Amino acid sequence: MAITPGGSLNSVPSPQQQTLASNYIDFTSTAAASANWGQQYLPDLMEKEAEVFGNRTVSGFLSQVGAEESMTSDQVVWSEQGRLHLSYTGQITGTGADAGSGATSRIVIGNDIDGNAAGAAHGIRTNDTVIVANANGIFKCLVVDTTLNSANVDVAPYDDGGLGTGLLATTAGANDTTILVYGSEFSKAASYPDGGVLATSSDSRGANEPQFTSFTNKPIIMKDFYEVSGSDTARIGWVEVTGEDGTGGYLWYLKAEGETRMRFADYIEMAMIEGVLTRTAANTLVDGATNVLPHTTATTMGDAGTEGLFEAIEQRGNMSSGVTGVNAATDLAEFDAILAEFDNQGAIEENMIFANRATALAMDDMLASMNSYGAGGTSYGVFSNSEDMALNLGFSGFRRGSYDFYKTDWKYLNDKATRGSINAANAANAIRGAFIPAGTSSVYDQQLGKNLKRPFLHVRYRASQTDNRYFKTWVTGSVGAATSALDAMQIHMLTERCLITQGANNFMLLN
Repeated sequence: MAITPGGSLNSVPSPQQQTLASNYIDFTSTAAASANWGQQYLPDLMEKEAEVFGNRTVSGFLSQVGAEESMTSDQVVWSEQGRLHLSYTGQITGTGADAGSGATSRIVIGNDIDGNAAGAAHGIRTNDTVIVANANGIFKCLVVDTTLNSANVDVAPYDDGGLGTGLLATTAGANDTTILVYGSEFSKAASYPDGGVLATSSDSRGANEPQFTSFTNKPIIMKDFYEVSGSDTARIGWVEVTGEDGTGGYLWYLKAEGETRMRFADYIEMAMIEGVLTRTAANTLVDGATNVLPHTTATTMGDAGTEGLFEAIEQRGNMSSGVTGVNAATDLAEFDAILAEFDNQGAIEENMIFANRATALAMDDMLASMNSYGAGGTSYGVFSNSEDMALNLGFSGFRRGSYDFYKTDWKYLNDKATRGSINAANAANAIRGAFIPAGTSSVYDQQLGKNLKRPFLHVRYRASQTDNRYFKTWVTGSVGAATSALDAMQIHMLTERCLITQGANNFMLLN
């Protein structure tokens, strides 16, 4: 009987004792004929996974500047107070109506001082004293005639000095003249010419009512999941993994699940920052009940999207590109222009600056140039301010005028995998940082029916006694506590939330 030897026998003789390719199995070989240990020397196995990107998560911004609060509604509505004083822009169009004494000029009211259409809804009344300012000069005037449901305001200057005919020069621009009410003046025994709210005269404008604006936002539902087969959960790997969320060990699926969870947490924060509401070309919100949304033919979705931080500031706040002289706050004059804009708004004393690396360094350079050592020396700021120990070239806070600013880098704007690459792709529209007011704002909560103190930024998430959707997670499948016949483990994650940006006029984007 013939005997056929096995083809995998190590039967190749060698005249000397040495390690050869024929003596070991090669784990890296895929060919069946050469399945042997071809790597004759045992490698020095570094089983620890190298963390070459450091802490990869970008979440944490909202936890620094905002708060969180539960809700049980599909919509959040809040109102914000209007300005106290009356100031408008308009155009001087010519001669006003005959007021019985002297010549008058007619001003057609266009917008309020914030650029919102005012027109006939302005609050200027007869016998108000106003300051009229434009390129021709600044004039103190008395309002001699106004008309209900009309944008026309007729004024007479107190001082004809240099005016000749007593008329204000006509202007060419629709809103090139600013009108500020600073008081009123009546003759003896005179009554209100506008007659109050019960008057029947067509000239009656009545009392001024306080103005407020209501805003709304809606939560979005975000979902993600991770799935691993039952067999892989019982298989150990040779690479030791460590995640930023604290997961570790030799079970690779723990790393994958941990990264899915971290990525979802980042998505939650990024959605609150980048979220937008569906709008038409005219910048009005789209109601899904009556209009077809751009990305679907269904009409049952309601308003799509949610208003994030960037959109809230772009729609209701301040943009550095819209402030005269402001670029990247690279010198004190540009920074002072930002302060002047804050003076026009709420003048919140303490502000946080979250900036990308280039803007943060530009601010450091700006502050260093103001330092007495900046021109010919260096500044020391750590290790008891000793020049022999360490050199500090950065600044974390400073005060200018009546404002305190605390500066920090915003990783989200620097990381190449997030906004960093977007800013690089379109530098003209890049977002380089944001000014966030510290403290709280007083708002009227329509759900509770009272004024409340809340941070300018806070997150509303859906929750009730039955279900909390802040960061909901659950496991399905047959692994562990079996819930189905699926030979896998599925880890589901869900949240339902929105960001509330109150007092957006106190925020500013550096773009």
